Amino acid sequence: MKNSPVTFNQSDWREKSIPQQIMAHFTANKMELNLIKVYDPTLLSSSKVYQINGTLSRYLGDEGSIQHPQYLFVPLPNQRKKASFRLNRNKLMTRCYEVEGMVYEKPGVQDNSQQLQLF
Repeated sequence: MKNSPVTFNQSDWREKSIPQQIMAHFTANKMELNLIKVYDPTLLSSSKVYQINGTLSRYLGDEGSIQHPQYLFVPLPNQRKKASFRLNRNKLMTRCYEVEGMVYEKPGVQDNSQQLQLF
């Protein structure tokens, strides 16, 4: 029995390597996003949310020349990436997805402040 071959099915290996509690937690917390590939840069909007390389971001505008346009994006709050970035047309076509149903709204100003009184 010392040199007997051990065979694992691929499904057996996954079940034994990942504890069931972790797997159940992962599938319960997995957020389903409907992603739509961006094919036309003229349809970009600053109110829509886009996923680019796993980062949720919003569109700020375009710059550059007509022959070589650059599209400027800024990550949403609470994303790992913090700095704004630019994409050219080819990168926009391959990496940018619109998140269906997500809309970016600017945070409103809250007027819940109290005035301090000094005696």
